[in-house]
Parts: sequence; structure tokens; C-alpha cells
Amino acid sequence: MKRNRTVWAIALFITIIAAFIGHRLLSINKNTGKAETGPAVYSVVAKSPVSQGKTREQVCLEHQCNMPECGMMVKADLKPGEKVKCPICGEYIMQSNSKVVPVESPAKVMFYRNPMDPSITSPVPMKDQMGMDYVPVYETDKAEPSGVVISLDKQKLLGIKVGLVEERDMVKTIRVSGKIAYDPDLVVTQKEFIEALSVLDAAKDSPLKEVNERARSMAEAARTKLKLMGMSEDEISGLERTRQAQTSLYLPKKGEDVWAYLGVYEYQIGLIKTGIEVDIESVAYPGQIFQGIIVSINPVLDSATRTNQVRVRIKNPEDKLKPEMFVSAGIKLDLGKRLTVAAGAVMDTGERTVVFVLTPASMFEMREITVGERAGDLYEVLKGLSVGEEVVSSGNFFVDSETKLKSPASAE
Repeated sequence: MKRNRTVWAIALFITIIAAFIGHRLLSINKNTGKAETGPAVYSVVAKSPVSQGKTREQVCLEHQCNMPECGMMVKADLKPGEKVKCPICGEYIMQSNSKVVPVESPAKVMFYRNPMDPSITSPVPMKDQMGMDYVPVYETDKAEPSGVVISLDKQKLLGIKVGLVEERDMVKTIRVSGKIAYDPDLVVTQKEFIEALSVLDAAKDSPLKEVNERARSMAEAARTKLKLMGMSEDEISGLERTRQAQTSLYLPKKGEDVWAYLGVYEYQIGLIKTGIEVDIESVAYPGQIFQGIIVSINPVLDSATRTNQVRVRIKNPEDKLKPEMFVSAGIKLDLGKRLTVAAGAVMDTGERTVVFVLTPASMFEMREITVGERAGDLYEVLKGLSVGEEVVSSGNFFVDSETKLKSPASAE
């Protein structure tokens, strides 16, 4: 009889334990959707003034049940002295031994990013070459700032300055070299043209049509030759009117204007036009400037030097400039009003041209731009910037270093 009672007691004890464990597992499955090892964590958020004006992450605390046999962890928003029941054992839990814990985000993972190189991503979890896990990027993650914040004190320390993008009058001076003309061949061709014109005039009265056509052909051939030697249409028309060859090309008279042939590089020739003023200097007369004007541009580029020959007429009242004398010239170009940025702001990486823009959020953001002509300390901006924006005009290399050293979201 005694033995039967013992068996019944053991069976009852086992039944109670099994019921307890079954109840606990059932509760875990209801809350988490799956069985987990370790204590389950329930979200039981009580209504409390503590949550007013705060986020869920700030007020949701993790509490442990007071019953040692239970040990359940419960997340609850409790104010001091407030209680909440444990969903397992029914005991009241008070705010004690609490710590702030993050609330799990229901956001979906978009992709995984290499922790050492953010430009490398993967659609599935993986490890890099060093064994480090890729970092998940969620749909709710805020977009990372594309710049860097630098405090004003540090800007002063590094000498970082900013300037405005403005429309300014651009005046550019091209420095070229050349020599005073000694060109008897051109004078001979001019005389041939004058003679062909005389023959053409005489042939007009000829009854023979062939004579007239031949004279006209000779005149056109001489005209074409003059063009190839660098004379403009206006010059040729003037020669046709005066019928006087320009002997100053090889033996200028006293006080007569002289000519200079200047070589303008191919990438600069698009800016050159007739009528532009030129300052001429010679090593024979240091500091003295001779005034000239561009009269014509040779229609054929020199394939060996990649330059265009420009003919300039120069005032020479004191007969100081002599044929074959080497000279240097400054060609003044008024480019008009254009959108400009300080030359010190522009960084050429070899693959692209960039500047650092100071955004309204006080961040320095790298931006690719397209530049045009440079005039002194200014660059023309063709694309990428607008009037009124601020860019780093001095110390942009320090900003570049800060951008590479800091994480995008860092701040001073």
C-alpha cells in the first residue's frame, strides 16, 4: 500500500512538471513563433506617462521575473512603482535591475555591405577575406550623408576657406612667341597677283574668250596662293584696290609699320579673332611694349608644331623692331561675363574635375563639375554649379583627407 502511494506521488509530480514545461513551451511559441534556447522575452508595454514625447527605444525596458523558478524576461514601459504581471507564473514584476534595450526593427534587409569597403555589397549574408561578417542594410536605414562636417575651429586650424560661385567678367591673356616678319616670298606673290589683275583688266577688251578666261584663271590662282600664305580676304581686297605690294614685309621704310608672325597653339586658336589687340615685347628693349593688332589667321595648321600662324601689324615709329627679330606677345581676350569659381577650388583627379561644396546642412560635399577657360585665378564653370553656391577655395586637400578618414556620418 505504501509502495503504491509512492508510485502515485512520483507520477503526479512528473505530470505537474510535464504540464509546466508544456505550458511554457506553448507560451514561447505563441509569442515568438518558434522555440528558442534561453529565457524568452515578452513585449508587454504598459500605458505610462513615461512614454510621452519619447521613442519606443527610449522607454521600453527589459525586466526579469522575480520568481527564480521562472526567470522570464519581459519588456515593459514602467514608471517607478508600477507593476506588470509575468505572463508565465502570474507574479507581479516591478521596475528593478532594468536596462535600456533596443526594440527589434521589422525592417527588411535590402543587401549586405562589406565592413571594410562599403562599395562592395552582397544580396546574401557572407564574410570578407578577413572573416568579418557583412553588415546588413535595412530599408528603413537613413541615407548616409555624402559629405563630412568639419568644425569652424578645425577649419581655421587647417586654413580652409570658402568662396562664392559668381558671374564675373573674365579677361584672359594668352602668351605666345614669334618673330618680326622677313617674308620676301609673300611680297613676290603679291606682285604676281597685281600683275595678274592688270592682265585681266587688259583681257576684258579682247574679242577672244580664251584669253579672258586664262587671265581670270591666273588671277584666281594668285589669290588662292595669297590665302595659303596667310593673307585674309580683307587684305587681298585692299591689295586689289591699291595695287601696292607690302614691302614692309622684308624691308620696312622709316617709321613704317612692321609685321610679326606669331604661333598660337591649336587648343588656343578658337579664342583668336582678327581685330584683337596684342602687346609685343622684345629682349632688345626690356620693359618696352609695342602695340599691335591681329590682321589675319593662316587657314592651315602647322602639323609639326601644332600651331596656327597669326599675322600682326605693329606700330614701329622709332624703327626699333627689325625683320627676323624674336618677340613675345600677350594677346588680350575679353571673354565677357561668365559663371566662375576660384581656381584654387578646382581639383583635377586625372579622371574627373571636382570641387567641395558647402551644403546648407554645413557639410562639405564632393561634386563633379565641367570647367571651361581659365583666366588668372578664375575657372569658367560649364556644368555642375550654380550662382550663389559656396565652394572650398583654399584647403580642399585637407577636406579631401577628412572625407576619406571619417565615416560619412561623423561630425566634429
